[in-house]
Amino acid sequence: MTQPRILIVEDEAIIAEDLQRRLSRLGCEVVGMAASGEDAVRLATALKPELILMDINLRGEMDGTQTAQQVRTQLQLPVVYLTASSDATVVKRAKLTDAFGYLLKPLDERLLHITIEMALYKHQMEQERKKLIGDLQEALAKVKLLSGLLPICSGCKNIRDEEGYWHQVEAYIRDHSEADFSHGFCPKCAHELYPDYFVEPESTQP
Repeated sequence: MTQPRILIVEDEAIIAEDLQRRLSRLGCEVVGMAASGEDAVRLATALKPELILMDINLRGEMDGTQTAQQVRTQLQLPVVYLTASSDATVVKRAKLTDAFGYLLKPLDERLLHITIEMALYKHQMEQERKKLIGDLQEALAKVKLLSGLLPICSGCKNIRDEEGYWHQVEAYIRDHSEADFSHGFCPKCAHELYPDYFVEPESTQP
């Protein structure tokens, strides 16, 4: 298994360096460290990490939740929050950004490891689900099914559409399904149209 590529967003240099050492012990690759929301967005765009560990209380124009929202919207990257606060208002703000985890400082290394693994797994499942939905939508767009009551003329056998226009059977079915046509004669029509080719053999009985 390859090392998870992680971006640290933490404005306290000592905490960021300690976190980098912990991640290295856990077998993760720290691709960069940012001290502000603006730097975090720039580095995330350039480095494309697999996961971002984001301090909520960042100094600067953007706090952690605003930065996470921008990263999620623009890059679809998973974010795990780091915070020293368990205040209900902070937790509520974090939930609104669709975070993949929430860790309280001081960090427990075992819990950090589990949270990273779960966040990466959840993100992978999310990407596979999106791909599956996209594949299904593409497949459904190609499927055309005839259903319901079809008004057919008793004489010419043309079909009337929803707007009241009449169409040949072949044209209507071709437009409303994936079917195509080849033409020939059924035995009954062949006998009626070309009787000379279907002369019944004379009886040999006296």
